[in-house]
Amino acid sequence: MFKPRFRIPRVRIAQPQPLIQRRSLHQVPVPEFSSARGIPGLLSRDGFHLAYTDYMQLLVDKLNALVAGTEMEQKSPIQILQQTAREPSMAPTFNYASMLHNNDFFFRGLNSSENEKPMSGRLQAALEDSFGSVETLQREMLITASAMFGPGFVWLVKNGKSKDYRVLATYLAGSPYSSAHWRRQGIDMNTVEGPASTEKSGAAQEFIARSQLGAGAANGTRWKNTAPGGIDVIPLLCVSTWEHVYLRDYGVAGKKQYLNNWWNTVDWTKVSDRAQIDSNHMY
Repeated sequence: MFKPRFRIPRVRIAQPQPLIQRRSLHQVPVPEFSSARGIPGLLSRDGFHLAYTDYMQLLVDKLNALVAGTEMEQKSPIQILQQTAREPSMAPTFNYASMLHNNDFFFRGLNSSENEKPMSGRLQAALEDSFGSVETLQREMLITASAMFGPGFVWLVKNGKSKDYRVLATYLAGSPYSSAHWRRQGIDMNTVEGPASTEKSGAAQEFIARSQLGAGAANGTRWKNTAPGGIDVIPLLCVSTWEHVYLRDYGVAGKKQYLNNWWNTVDWTKVSDRAQIDSNHMY
């Protein structure tokens, strides 16, 4: 007698589907320099890899994590830093966006070839009108950068209205753009007489009313995008004083030599383009 055979139903095992990698909306900008040789006269291959490739990837990863799922995914770093400048609660987002922009701006102002990119006569004349001489500008930028007791950037900027040129220093991830000047606190709240628990008055109240939140006046209106006292400037050139840029190649005591080498590596054609001195194209 044969025993009935039971058919065991076959269970289909779902085949693993390939993971769909979502493209990060913010990417490390493609550098103009070959990572195989670094920046001639300024940074070695390893120095460039640390100061640009590795550091920019860190900034991009941090920024993408902070803006994931928000409207800022679709915005550029400069738009993000301008949008978050008034909000103290968004300081990390501002810092990573601003630093991403600043570091890229610094590297894009450098000469990507071994051929010298000298200053044009028109740009030299414009700078001499503001500083007296190019040597004075050089000395002011390098001394300011050398004297900065902490990381940041020293900028050459052009006043958008008067068309003159100035040197501006920003610390850490600070931004030279006037729309980001809300983060500059003109009053030290630790030294100004503060408001009592039931009232707000005097300089402290004035500061609070015009602070980073952009709170409006008594009628509830908001202040303009430009912070009080902010000057519209066009950044033309900057040098980074962050230690990770020069420590690999110059050591802890090599900041001065790094700054001197930086000046000799500036691409003055790009500075002219940004200032609209020798062309109608804004870099």
